[in-house]
Amino acid sequence: LNQTLRENLKKAGFSETFLNEMIAPVMKVNYGQSTDINAFVGAVSLTAADSNLWAVEGGNKIVCSGLLQASSSNLISGSVMSIEEKTRTKQTGNPTKMYEVVYKTGSETHSDFYDIVLVAAPLNRKMSNITFRNFDPPIEEFNDPYQQLVTTFIKGELNSTLFSSRPKDQFGLSAILVTDDSDMFINSLSIVASVRQKEGPPPAVDGMHVWKTFSRDILTKEQISKLFLSYDYAVRKPWLSYPHYEPPQKCPSIILHDRLYYLNGIEFAASCMEMSAIAGYNAALLAYHRWNGNEDMIDQDDLYERLKTEL
Repeated sequence: LNQTLRENLKKAGFSETFLNEMIAPVMKVNYGQSTDINAFVGAVSLTAADSNLWAVEGGNKIVCSGLLQASSSNLISGSVMSIEEKTRTKQTGNPTKMYEVVYKTGSETHSDFYDIVLVAAPLNRKMSNITFRNFDPPIEEFNDPYQQLVTTFIKGELNSTLFSSRPKDQFGLSAILVTDDSDMFINSLSIVASVRQKEGPPPAVDGMHVWKTFSRDILTKEQISKLFLSYDYAVRKPWLSYPHYEPPQKCPSIILHDRLYYLNGIEFAASCMEMSAIAGYNAALLAYHRWNGNEDMIDQDDLYERLKTEL
């Protein structure tokens, strides 16, 4: 986390040409940034360049809805407004500390009390406006910047002469990546295909495919017309997709308060759904062991060596 990917790979003996022409475009498509990101997130990014990757039919959201259903959890669809620690008297008559979570569902405001709270959303004012009330000491402010990305889906006929001198019917590429020193206004461009199509996208209909492009800014009509000879539609989605990486990188604390945990800090090591799964798993274990007083199960110095022996 304390050195850039470029520094790390140069020490490993990779050439400037390899870094600029092979590594930099992968960073640009996956994180919209250069080889100056930290080496760990760079390594995560490079795994996504492998050809033997899994895909989820119906989209990655199916993973979340499937886990929710399997856990038999009670989902309340609302927006959390504030969290505050308060003293409550339980049925046993003993006063105990609990967290009051105030949230909105539609136009209505509600609140519930919880023993343990896990925050699984980036604590950035532009993304989740959660107020932590009356904590002493106060919960730290999170102002670390997130990178804007604009995803645009375009159904059209690609202007292949912009990228290649080959004849149009011999172009044959389904993905185009961009180097750091390019003057292109996009980070990448690729054909969208079904997860069932293992051998790549089907033949174009009337020369048209659905293409997905990543860019830092919303594409203008002039820019889209430069990329495509003709197109039927363009659908845009701007979003704050992942942190802006600038080593040395510091991850926010997992433990915000006694029984208040923060999962998304792990994104500042690397941001992807697999890292979020690790954060959720680790936070659940940590919360469980701290709640039950299993201090010997937390921060075990010899755990790695014991696991290697067991395996």
